[in-house]
Amino acid sequence: MKRPTKDNWNADLYDGNHAFVSQYGESVMDLLAPKKGEKILDAGCGTGDLANQLHQRGAHVIGIDQSQNMIQQAQHKYPDITFEVQDMLTLAYHDTFDAVFSNATLHWIKQPRQALQSIYNSLHTGGRLVAELGGKGNVQLITDAIIQQIERMDIPYTQEQFPWYFPSIGEYTSLMEEVGFTVTFAHHFDRPTPLAGEDGLRNWIEMFAGSILAEQPDTLKEQLIQQVEQSLREVLYQDGQWVADYKRLRVIGVK
Repeated sequence: MKRPTKDNWNADLYDGNHAFVSQYGESVMDLLAPKKGEKILDAGCGTGDLANQLHQRGAHVIGIDQSQNMIQQAQHKYPDITFEVQDMLTLAYHDTFDAVFSNATLHWIKQPRQALQSIYNSLHTGGRLVAELGGKGNVQLITDAIIQQIERMDIPYTQEQFPWYFPSIGEYTSLMEEVGFTVTFAHHFDRPTPLAGEDGLRNWIEMFAGSILAEQPDTLKEQLIQQVEQSLREVLYQDGQWVADYKRLRVIGVK
């Protein structure tokens, strides 16, 4: 995950309008099945809600995130848990953890093999990685609409600006095996995700796709978001709310 020149994560907006990220992560935690006393790394902990649940279940947790804003919010909310700003590509741990837990983070890392190697190195032998990330086709209706409007408005754009990596089962499990994991579980599935409020799609774009438009003036961004809302309303606006076309990938790998 390349360190951005500035921290674009709005921790308050994340907690206020995107609590679903942590809520959906609770079922990934059931897959993790943490045991009391286990040492667990929450890799990409955001504002700390899932790290706190692991802590409450009796695990010894360290939460890391690349966003200083997110980590400060997590430290404020849960002062009894250790939170650190770290880059997943260069984790400062070796043979340290019984498990690495990651929810909705690994698709932000466009050097996935390096991230998986770093996670693998941080685990004890027999330790496990349990993760959920965006899978192949994730939010494709939304991102296609954004890129289509960018092209229509002649905004400079290259594929390198696309901030995510959404792999298939085959792609990701092959990378896991390359770095040494034994893959014991992999599941790709549709998960239509309601976005809170009339401004749900707008808030999602500002929160998660803002980096694509970071260099553009506010008036241009506003025009683009309005056009995207208009083009997707028929498809993604259902019963008075926006529903994002999420597709998820869950994996378990053992060292």
